[in-house]
Amino acid sequence: MNHRLIGGVLAAALACAAQPVLAQEARSFTIGIGAHQVQPKSNNGSLLGGAAQLEIGDNVQPTITFEYFVRENLGIEVLAATPFKHDIEIKGLGKVATTKHLPPTFSLQYHWNSDGAVSPFVGVGVNYTTFMSEKTTGPLRGSKLKLEDSVGVAAHVGVDFGVGERGAIRVDARWIDINSDVELNGEKIGKAEIDPLVYGLAYVIKF
Repeated sequence: MNHRLIGGVLAAALACAAQPVLAQEARSFTIGIGAHQVQPKSNNGSLLGGAAQLEIGDNVQPTITFEYFVRENLGIEVLAATPFKHDIEIKGLGKVATTKHLPPTFSLQYHWNSDGAVSPFVGVGVNYTTFMSEKTTGPLRGSKLKLEDSVGVAAHVGVDFGVGERGAIRVDARWIDINSDVELNGEKIGKAEIDPLVYGLAYVIKF
């Protein structure tokens, strides 16, 4: 998934949208099935007192969302995904490891114009990221690398385009605060400041 793909889908949805978006009444809920790209920011932190600079790569995985509406247009959403896998590089040394992470995110969200063909929304919440399956390679082969779990704020914006009576195509973006202490062979050697943008595309259905 990339920005051009999302832009193309967004343009097509704007051109074709003719159905009202899901009306969001209290005690209703939605499920969204799609995919998201996690794109860490550039310069993902430093190790060894600034002697080494991290670069953490992008990844795309299937995702699912569940949103329960506590009142009209105001919902609580949970984002889940299959594990994202990232290459870890050190500038000047190349790829030194891979890691996987799960980023469950809880957001309070407000939707506008839910009776119209296009419904934007915004949300804010909290993210918990757990890292797993770190594997070293290259210059760090044989060493034990560990990224500690992270808790941080998350912001969410998106647009729903109505499809039929109960469905919508959703295009969204998130910013997540993810900072992780990095350990090598049990010793802390620095911090990974990942802070990704997360771009998504999903089909959402109301129940």
